[in-house]
Amino acid sequence: MSEPVQTLKNHAKFVPVYHFVAFPLLVLNLGWAWFRLYQLRTMDSLVAALTAVALVIVFFLARIFALQVQDRVIRLEMRLRLREVLPLGLHPRIMDFTPAQLVAMRFASDAELPDLAVAVLRDHIHDKKVIKQMIKDWTADHLRV
Repeated sequence: MSEPVQTLKNHAKFVPVYHFVAFPLLVLNLGWAWFRLYQLRTMDSLVAALTAVALVIVFFLARIFALQVQDRVIRLEMRLRLREVLPLGLHPRIMDFTPAQLVAMRFASDAELPDLAVAVLRDHIHDKKVIKQMIKDWTADHLRV
């Protein structure tokens, strides 16, 4: 099955089971555990409420950790890609890009990337959304987390 055409408007990734099933169930569990703690005020209900809080924390940390690893991989990938597509004179500037700039530029095609990179450095553009909006030839990233 082919992936839908990816654009700036639809590139954010939602995993239905993760975002729309697991999270609501964890929130429901949290609410129920705190309601039972309020009603019963027992050690068991306290442990259940604290466990529910811990599960919600783990839910968010799992996502944050995965995104941080993805950003590190993208940073490496983009530095290698920039070495391939930028003129030799710009190679010393590759390390000047912030991780956020590299993450945003990954959607640019190889043909467009050199000009985009120069503009980002020249104009000191740090806003990921602004960089993504500058991309004319969007290259999909279907392997994102």
